[in-house]
Amino acid sequence: MRVLRWTFLVAVLTAGAVAAYGWWWLRQPLPLSRPTVEVTIESGTPPRRIAQQWVAAGVEAPADALYAWFRLSGRAPLIRAGTYEIGRGTTPRQLLEILLRGDDALYTVRIIEGWTFAQARAALAAAPSLTHHSKDMDEAQLMAAIGAPGQRAEGRFFPDTYTYGRKVSDLVVLRQAYNAMQRRLEAAWAERAPGLPLASTDEALILASIVEKETGIEADRVKVASVFINRLRLGMALQTDPTVIYGLGPAFDGNLRKRDLLSDGPYNTYLRKGLPPTPIALPSAASIKATLQPAPSKWLYFVARGDGSSVFSERLDDHNRAVNQYQRGSR
Repeated sequence: MRVLRWTFLVAVLTAGAVAAYGWWWLRQPLPLSRPTVEVTIESGTPPRRIAQQWVAAGVEAPADALYAWFRLSGRAPLIRAGTYEIGRGTTPRQLLEILLRGDDALYTVRIIEGWTFAQARAALAAAPSLTHHSKDMDEAQLMAAIGAPGQRAEGRFFPDTYTYGRKVSDLVVLRQAYNAMQRRLEAAWAERAPGLPLASTDEALILASIVEKETGIEADRVKVASVFINRLRLGMALQTDPTVIYGLGPAFDGNLRKRDLLSDGPYNTYLRKGLPPTPIALPSAASIKATLQPAPSKWLYFVARGDGSSVFSERLDDHNRAVNQYQRGSR
């Protein structure tokens, strides 16, 4: 019994010493490798990673100790995204308070579904308080800079509203958008319908971008996707105007002409079967889901009614009648 009492007493004293040291440490200035240390925290960054970022930036303290303080405080989930700067004299307690208050001014930039990558870059270029590190980069350099070397940029960035702090690099926002698209695409691919004529997530992204440009009506997405899936299964040309328009690039003046449809090119899905070589726009989550879970049907054709919705047909003669009714104004 005496041994047990001594063991218990030692444990209590040890715990008390640890607690006293922790109380003391929280009130001591954090040693810094430079006069000020700046860290940008992206939305959704876990507390352990936040602690590691501060250490990597120049806080000379164990990352595990900072993480333990964030976690044991019970307020780690309340840490706000942004760009933060601390100077010498800042204690661990003060650091956490700064992260909780969100001392940094936050800004937002919106990337719209259906935009091309060029439009997304233009929006970032016009966004306030961003540092434009990608300004003079070509596409290959930019993709390498965000950790996706060798990939084409078109379609790879998830359309959403992104929050960032003062002086954050535009590459940080682009990396967020790229990672968000990867997560969405992989999650949708894991739940795809069986038997789709799509060999990879890349092909799914290409088709989803076409679906995005073909309709803005929520209920029609799965129907439009079904038409294209059925055509791919049968080896038919997709025959979709948005790919031709994308292929024309700046030469497109808003009027798609017959000569454009007859001019061969990698994005002319009237003359070439299968998918174009890249996405043609940034697809939304709804278009990705519709592409990978299309409506079960035998539809091979659709035509716009003029109100945003479309008429879907299995047979060419039915389709021609719909074209006469809704496009040519006759019955």
